[in-house]
Amino acid sequence: MAGAIVSDVLEQLISIIAMETNQQVRLVVGVKKEIKKLTSNFQAIQAVLLDAERRGLKEMAARDWLDKLKSASYDMDDVLDEWNTAILKKKVCLFLPSPGFCFKQVGLRRDIALKIKRINKNIDSIAREKDMFNIDTSRSIEEPPRIKSTSFVDVSVVIGRDKEKNYLKNKLLHESNEDKKGVHIISIVGMGGMGKTTLAQLVYNDGEVKSNFDKRIWVCVSDPFDEVRIAKAIIEGLTDSVSNFTELESLLKHIHESVTKTKFLLVLDDVWTKEDNKWEPLYNSLNNGLHGSKILVTTRKSTIAGMMESIDIINIEELSKDGSWLLFKRLAFFDRPQQECEKLENIGREIVGKCKGLPLALKTVGSLLRFKKTREQWQRILDNEIWKLEEFEKGLFPPLLLSYNDLPSMIKRCFSYCAVFPKDYEMAKDELIQLWMAQGYLGLKQNQELEIVGEEYFDMLAMCSFFQDFKKDDGDNIIKCKMHDIVHDFAQFLAKNECFMMGTGSDEESSYSFENARHLKMTLEDEQASFPTNLCSIFKIRSLIVRWKYNDSSSISNCLSNLFKQLTSLRALKLDEVFGENLITKIPSEIGKLVHLRYLNMFSLRGIKELPETLCELYNLQTLNMSFCSKLEKLPDGMGKLINLRHLINNGTFALSCMPKGIERLVFLRTLSKLVVGGDGHNSQVFSLDCLKKLDYLRGSLEIRGMGNVIDGAEAKNANLWSKKYLLHLKLYFDYKSEASSTEVSAKDEAVLEALHPPPNLEKLVLMGYRGITMSFDWMAPLTQLRKLTLEDCINCEHLPPLGKLPLLQTLEIRGMRGLKRVGNEFLGIKNNDSSSSSSSLTFFPKLNHLILHKLENWEDWEYEITEDFAIMPCLSYCNIVNCPKLKALPNHFLQATSLERLNIVSSPVLKQWAIYHHIPITSIPRRLFRQLTI
Repeated sequence: MAGAIVSDVLEQLISIIAMETNQQVRLVVGVKKEIKKLTSNFQAIQAVLLDAERRGLKEMAARDWLDKLKSASYDMDDVLDEWNTAILKKKVCLFLPSPGFCFKQVGLRRDIALKIKRINKNIDSIAREKDMFNIDTSRSIEEPPRIKSTSFVDVSVVIGRDKEKNYLKNKLLHESNEDKKGVHIISIVGMGGMGKTTLAQLVYNDGEVKSNFDKRIWVCVSDPFDEVRIAKAIIEGLTDSVSNFTELESLLKHIHESVTKTKFLLVLDDVWTKEDNKWEPLYNSLNNGLHGSKILVTTRKSTIAGMMESIDIINIEELSKDGSWLLFKRLAFFDRPQQECEKLENIGREIVGKCKGLPLALKTVGSLLRFKKTREQWQRILDNEIWKLEEFEKGLFPPLLLSYNDLPSMIKRCFSYCAVFPKDYEMAKDELIQLWMAQGYLGLKQNQELEIVGEEYFDMLAMCSFFQDFKKDDGDNIIKCKMHDIVHDFAQFLAKNECFMMGTGSDEESSYSFENARHLKMTLEDEQASFPTNLCSIFKIRSLIVRWKYNDSSSISNCLSNLFKQLTSLRALKLDEVFGENLITKIPSEIGKLVHLRYLNMFSLRGIKELPETLCELYNLQTLNMSFCSKLEKLPDGMGKLINLRHLINNGTFALSCMPKGIERLVFLRTLSKLVVGGDGHNSQVFSLDCLKKLDYLRGSLEIRGMGNVIDGAEAKNANLWSKKYLLHLKLYFDYKSEASSTEVSAKDEAVLEALHPPPNLEKLVLMGYRGITMSFDWMAPLTQLRKLTLEDCINCEHLPPLGKLPLLQTLEIRGMRGLKRVGNEFLGIKNNDSSSSSSSLTFFPKLNHLILHKLENWEDWEYEITEDFAIMPCLSYCNIVNCPKLKALPNHFLQATSLERLNIVSSPVLKQWAIYHHIPITSIPRRLFRQLTI
């Protein structure tokens, strides 16, 4: 991890030299020389860091040297960030001049110069010290041992894999229905120590598998992927003789000839390479085998299984509780008297629980405890964090270290940062990426798509099995995940002395050393609301997650005020409290002192009514999360100063009645969850819809409240909504206090909607409270990517919008449309009831599968005037019609529907009688489930 922070600092130093050369910044006298010297020192240190970091895992001296280097690098990073912040402030002040600013700048530059000189002396010392430890670039890197696997296994001692074995065995013995020709590949994927090799050994030695194949070959591939060695091993397995060939071409030709008329099973154990140009020639040489030949691959990376075009991927999971206990008991209680086993069983089961089903952990701890006789010795194992035990460093961590060392340096520290969360914590992917970004792990350039970089880093960690228990949204995108407890222990091992979790009142606190602490999660439970007195170096931390569990609001305010004065190196701050307590009622003005802050999370602080104006002095802020601060009434007027803000997350801010106009200056915004238009009379300083004009980076979801405050179509057109190509979900609320309709309001809403022009890639749209009479064909037609549409309380609409030709629409929900009386051809998207020009093969609503029609009180007729045999809603599976008392019948395509699985008709007596007459089965569903039927 030291390598990454050194690289960051070095990048900044080189950038400063370039800016000084181009006269974009003016260095204080003497600092230029110091900067160049620092750069030279960091470059020399960077050249030997790989050797130092590998040695630091084993050698205390090297580890201490790395800690000193990281500390000095963090200090330098703070100074450079302070400098960059001053430059940012100058940019902001060009728009908002500040008295005495130039004088302050001169003083600041001198202060920075002194800090740089002090750090340079420290770095000088560290650079000299590396020579004492003989750290160099030429030393061969000692990798953790890679144990070569074989096909041999004692089947009688393998526990808990019967289900996986039977599934895999079935795949090997039977042909897949896949169309893929040639030799089929099956992959077993899982983190290190999960038992992939053992599972492969079980099926490899199974009697039925043996008799099904003419030849079976086992090759331990490991890393690097040596094509010549692997080819020779395959030939040995096929011919029972050693090959004399040395050229790859000759070896592959021999394999190609040897597998002809041979049904074979090839196991490639422990595959790491992602280079398909190395794999493809080998696969092509094997593709001459008889029908039914199989290749079984074990790997830690799902990307490799995909690269090898596996027809089946088996994600191997943890052992069950019973299986874990049996495996542990066989090792820990071996040759132990029955009476002794009974005394140790309870504590043994607790220890097994800590291993969370990881076979390697169970084997390691079971073997360790076999030779520990007393309950006190077992209790020590139970009480310790596994990563603190030397035995586990030797037995369990090397396999994880192999996966870790395979990661690029920037992703390594993204992984180790996860140690700041407690075990079994459900990490939100977007939040994790924002925290990485706050620490500078995703790069330093503001105009980069840092979120996409973060997605790539997250995906790589997930595909390397460092993350698990994924939760996905309805688009199959990962939104949350967890870490296996042992993987979390490994992250703590890597981040020890940097990441801490603690609570006040603990006896362990006195033993903590916070000298190098950078990331801290705290739970404050006592009435004093203060940090423990031994946190002398706490001002260096870069991440703080703090939670209160008591109800003294005034003490909390004082505590926060003191924290903000001391923790001036903070990059990320998350304030939390026990749900529903409303303990934090005020954010102190001292928050403006956190000049390095990039991430501020105040999620669900329901006691806060306003934010201090000093918050707008946080020029580096990238993420501001105030979702479900339900009493928050207004945002600071100076929000436009936050020129680096990328994520303004404010879902559930129900009391927010207006937003400041300055938000239009935040051109780097990627997330703006909720936007309130107008809402403060004719105040020109509140946000109007045309303030969206330059916010073209907006992505994800946007909710716009106060559409009723939009003056006219010109204001809507100037919002340039169609230019927001990354915006996928849009909610438009035409908020009117009175339900009374008027011709003037209807005409204005129609003009606003018509001028708005929706984003081109919109997938979900909610339109609520719209008072227009119609929704034009030209507005709906461009929504070719739309998958879900909700129209609610559009009380004046007399016609359903033309939706039938939307190619991807899957869910349509219409509620509270009082003006609707008849549905006809316009709903299909046929203009003027003229279908003669349409092709007879046309399909309307081709993908629609959920249709929800609620509270359409005046709707009477639903029929189409078409002569051709069109297909309408061919995929419809769920239809819910509720409180449509005047509706007489459903159109003919419902009578012919073969895909319809559930039709629910409630409070629509006329329609219900029609359905009974036509023998259409109606599903009886309780009212409480209506909403659950929507996607």
